[in-house]
Order: sequence, then C-alpha cells, then structure tokens
Amino acid sequence: MTPAHVVEIVTPKKYLLNGLWLGPKRSKRCIVWVHGLGSSMFSKLKIAKQSVDNKTAVLAFNNRGHDKVTYLPHKSHVYRRALRAGAAHERFTDCVDDIQGAVNFARRQGAKEIYVAGHSTGCQKSVFWAHKKGRGVRGLVLLGPVSDYAALRLEYDKKKVARALTYARRALRRGRAKELLPPSVWGWPWIADAQRFMSLYSGRGPEEIFTYWDPKRNPRVLKSVRLPALVLLAGRDEFGDRPAKEIVKWFEVNNRSRDFRAMVIAGARHGFKGYERDVARAIRRFIAR
Repeated sequence: MTPAHVVEIVTPKKYLLNGLWLGPKRSKRCIVWVHGLGSSMFSKLKIAKQSVDNKTAVLAFNNRGHDKVTYLPHKSHVYRRALRAGAAHERFTDCVDDIQGAVNFARRQGAKEIYVAGHSTGCQKSVFWAHKKGRGVRGLVLLGPVSDYAALRLEYDKKKVARALTYARRALRRGRAKELLPPSVWGWPWIADAQRFMSLYSGRGPEEIFTYWDPKRNPRVLKSVRLPALVLLAGRDEFGDRPAKEIVKWFEVNNRSRDFRAMVIAGARHGFKGYERDVARAIRRFIAR
C-alpha cells in the first residue's frame, strides 16, 4: 500500500483546496498533479502510485474545477467570500492561484525538485500557470493535451454549438455570467455557465492554448514557456480530431522548451486506463534526465 496523507492547501488568494500527499512526508522531489475538466484528485491515482518512490511524492489535489458544481471555501470561512466552482462555474484563469498554492505547499514540505503534471484540461492549466508564473519547478508533464474546442467540434454539430454560443454571449451582456445554460440549449454532461462555456468553446478563450486545429493561429502562450516538458498523447484518444502523431508534430514545431520530449502511447484512450505503468515509466525517465 502507498502511504497517503490528507492535506489542505491554502492558495495565495486564501482559498482552500483538498488534497492527498502520496509517498514520504519529507521528500526530495514532488509531482504536483493537476486533474482535468470535471475530474478530481482521485482520477489518476494509479499513475501517481507508480510514480512514488523513497525520494518522490505526488501531490494530487482538487483544483477549483473538480466535479460539475461545487463550493470553494475561503480561509476566513465567511460564506460571502466563498465561490461557485466546479467545471460548470470555474474561471479558467484562477488556475494560476490553485497551482501556485499546490507548488507552495510542496515547497513547504521540503521538496527541492518540483514538477507540474496535468491531464486533459489540466494540461492547459499547467501551461497557463507556467506562462504566468513558472518559477521554482523543474518541468511540465502534459498527459493527453487536446483542445476542448476541437473536441467539441468533433462531437456536436455546428448549429447546436452556435445557438449555445449566442445564448452565452447574450447572458454575458446582461450581467448573467454565472447563469447555467438551460438544458434546452446545452445540457448534461457538459453543463456550464455562460462565462465557462465561452471560455471553453468559443475558440478564443484564454484556455485555447493548443490550437493545432488552426494552422494560422500563433500559440503564443505555449511558446512563452521555456521549462523542460514531456508530452504524452493517447494513440486512440476519443477527443482528438486528428491522429495523435499529427498533434505531436504540432507540439514539436511550436514548443520553445529547453528540453522537449513527446511520444504517443499506442492503444491508449484519453483516460490512459490500462496504460498507467507506461505513463509512469515515461515520467520517471523524464525526471531522470
């Protein structure tokens, strides 16, 4: 069994996040794990378990985009300072506060070597944090970095998406940014309020970082990051609108990392279920470099 400790992270803006510290309490190295859209700290524990050793811990935590709708408490415990959160309500740019809080926590635990690893939309958050902050960590791991906008176009027809965007824009103009889009416009499982829908699916939001779907777009945020990076694509990713090897080539052309590696894990789907050992092995090799 892997030792695990329940922890509470206080972000720089004083919001409280729950987490699990897996591995030795005082470790030389820590991997900060950033989960994807609507997921949670429990989503990739098999990978985390296989990444832990006597010198390496993994900090898996609930960022404010966990699950669909949730409540984000403030350190003061004053209710009016709490936020609506979850995948339906989070504001993407707040990911900087969440990840910085986790990195600070790992540093206070004594970790000298810190890596930030994201899965799915957690990849966009990790890159955006590195663009805004990016100091004090050794590198990034991006697991399944696909565009949410491109994935949406793959799954839904243009008319449905256009109607939802029109509704969301109107709600924003009327000051109803936190109003959930009604089921008649956009329903389960991808429920979202107006600002979250625009951020995810307009193709112009701050989280649209992996713009491989538009050859004319200059991915400035990605290019601003110089940290060593490992990109792992799933060979059978159901949210990819093109072969994984093409997305790898896009990353190879557009990254400005000091040390960049990318690979496709053949046979894996977006969640990498059944391929956790391969992922953990690739991460260990990256860290060993």
